[in-house]
Amino acid sequence: MRKKAIFFAILAAALYALSSPLSKMLMNTIPPSFMAGLLYLGAGIGMLCVLPFRGGEETSERFTKKDIPYLIGMVILDIIAPVSLMFALTGSPAANISLINNFEIVTTSIIALVLFKEKISAKLWSGITLITIASILLSFEGSESLTFSRYSLFALIACLAWGFENNCTRTLSSKDPAKIVVVKGIGSGTGAVIVALLTGESLSLSPHIIYALLLGFAAYGLSVFFYIRAQRYLGAAKTSAYYAVSPFIGALLSLIIYKELPTLLLIIAFLIMAVGAVVVTKEQNDSLT
Repeated sequence: MRKKAIFFAILAAALYALSSPLSKMLMNTIPPSFMAGLLYLGAGIGMLCVLPFRGGEETSERFTKKDIPYLIGMVILDIIAPVSLMFALTGSPAANISLINNFEIVTTSIIALVLFKEKISAKLWSGITLITIASILLSFEGSESLTFSRYSLFALIACLAWGFENNCTRTLSSKDPAKIVVVKGIGSGTGAVIVALLTGESLSLSPHIIYALLLGFAAYGLSVFFYIRAQRYLGAAKTSAYYAVSPFIGALLSLIIYKELPTLLLIIAFLIMAVGAVVVTKEQNDSLT
């Protein structure tokens, strides 16, 4: 089951990697908060349609009153995180934002340590430190003038929110993953749309709305579904470690899609973060053997 859980974590990462480069493309016609809402609504509605055809989750527990605070926290945090990420993408290269997403490992692991007493080894701490250093480098606008980018700040806020959200979801990992995605998607998507309306965003009818919903189903719906299945057997910190491959796939896709040449700062940060991710992943592999 652990090997299967590792596969689920990597599959979740590959699906989520589609989010940043394709979301940035769609935001040519869809405003940031609406984009966040459509992504999550696509995840929730898509999974709701899949529920009758996927078979039962015999080993899953039902939601109880004790789960309500975690469900509410999950939905609220999943409004803050994607809205922040979409704003980050409006003013920063998708490759940078994809890599900064790896900081989610740091926030998830530290919160798991503090709140749930998950063990973090010295090797894992070293990987976390490298990822943090790389995230700091990526938060500057360029190597010529080391000016902190406010768009990177939005990305870091998204990582912090998702770190808390991952640990809220961790407490629900014994529940049916598909039903969690439905609650998360419809609840958070509706909340993000309300934020969009309150902030004065407008949305014109176009085929891009359908594309955004489909992207949300794949990158958020199916990704979260497999992520939760992995968390059931690996825990929040370990699942995030395998999930670390996602930002690298997203960064490479972004460079290809937008035909961007990587900057020196991006290359340096990429290499540091890659080493950090390898250290983290190797430590988790060693702990499973």
